[in-house]
Amino acid sequence: MIKKQKQLLKSGLFVIFIALTVVSATVVYGDLVKQDNETYEGLRLFSDVIAEIESNYVEPVETKELIEKAIEGMVHSLDPHSSFLPPEAFDDLQSETKGEFGGIGIVITMRDRRLTVISPIEGTPAYKAGVQAQDIIVKVDGESTKDMMLWEAVKKMRGEPGTPVEISIYRKGESEFLDLNLLRAVIPLESVRSLSLKPGYGYIWVTNFRENTTDEVKKALKELEKENAPLKGLILDLRDNPGGLLDQSVKVSDIFLESGTIVSIRGREGKEGEEYTAHPNGSPNDYPIVLLINGGSASASEIVAGALQDNHRALVLGTTSFGKGSVQTVRPMRDGYALKYTIARYYTPSGKSIQAEGIIPDLVVKRRALDETASDGFDANMIKEGDLKNHLTAGEEGEEVEDFEAIEKKIDDADDKDVKKDDEKDMTEAEKIIRLRDAVYEHSSTDSNAMLLDSQVNRAYEILKGYEIFKGLSQK
Repeated sequence: MIKKQKQLLKSGLFVIFIALTVVSATVVYGDLVKQDNETYEGLRLFSDVIAEIESNYVEPVETKELIEKAIEGMVHSLDPHSSFLPPEAFDDLQSETKGEFGGIGIVITMRDRRLTVISPIEGTPAYKAGVQAQDIIVKVDGESTKDMMLWEAVKKMRGEPGTPVEISIYRKGESEFLDLNLLRAVIPLESVRSLSLKPGYGYIWVTNFRENTTDEVKKALKELEKENAPLKGLILDLRDNPGGLLDQSVKVSDIFLESGTIVSIRGREGKEGEEYTAHPNGSPNDYPIVLLINGGSASASEIVAGALQDNHRALVLGTTSFGKGSVQTVRPMRDGYALKYTIARYYTPSGKSIQAEGIIPDLVVKRRALDETASDGFDANMIKEGDLKNHLTAGEEGEEVEDFEAIEKKIDDADDKDVKKDDEKDMTEAEKIIRLRDAVYEHSSTDSNAMLLDSQVNRAYEILKGYEIFKGLSQK
């Protein structure tokens, strides 16, 4: 009798389990059906709009172009770094990551529908002409950039090396537009420069992260260590470095770290999750490092800064970085198109997301020329990730950013005028710093003296020198 009751109980529980499973599956299926219905209804509405425009718009339209624009708008509404790439833009992107393309040499973004410079690339026509971070490119070859897609503007500025291109720039604080006539050039593959500031103290400047950046850093270190045996201190300059390849930033960080986390990546619901860790080097370098950043330091350069800062391997000096703490992937689509979109945020070793916030330096030092009167530094008002429309946050809502209505009116109403700045007294702080940096590589007899006129480099050198002095005192 008892055995029969147990069998009935088991049968009842099994029936309940099956019933719950069916109910659960029904609920899940119902949610999926609801989602499918919403998607289907949305696509029907989209199809109806296309059909209406095709039939009744005042002029004939290209259906393919309408669909492309619709997709572009949809993807770009996600965040500033997601975009739908037509075949020509996808080809340009592939060329850029390999480091060979003809252009003027700037990293740009769209801010409030304005083509805005994040930073110029060292050694390029734009850099030599004095283009600065947060310049707004109003026209390219006389054509307004107001309603251009980002890839369209990039395509207009790129072209065969040696061919001319004219850009008109609005710069905050200037009463007139700046018209620059530039000759396109092959954007250099080289991304690393180095020199000895003083006996025992090295300086490495990484301008971006491309396929060969890690090898270049290793080569530069070997030359500095050979010339300064032993190396007492290193300044690693990542100012105005717009980023580049993730794997290169990880490998460069690994050069200076023996262990610990470099960066971790986390996507939605744990997807795309990955953690990168440092590995022991055959010959560890134990000299102190001061790492320089500013508002133009973005993405991959922020990964390096965060890794060395959180692992207590470097003192970070300068001003708060750009704040691009997101990871993008590029998925090839049919007919040569591609989709570039954000798949994850990255986190520094301490677990902090710097998205829209940036790396905060250990020591805030604004950049200026030491032979000039004190100022707030030309990078004080640089555009950051948090200023960009639709930017991702680190988890909390950010503050409203300044709108560009006044600039819109100025740009739309003003007549273009030629502006020249050949006189030393008319140079901006940024142009003075550019001249100093160029002097480092153009005049070998004054390399270190020119570089030490840069306030941030000078402070970094003083810190390293002070460390060496105190170390010597403690050993006595």
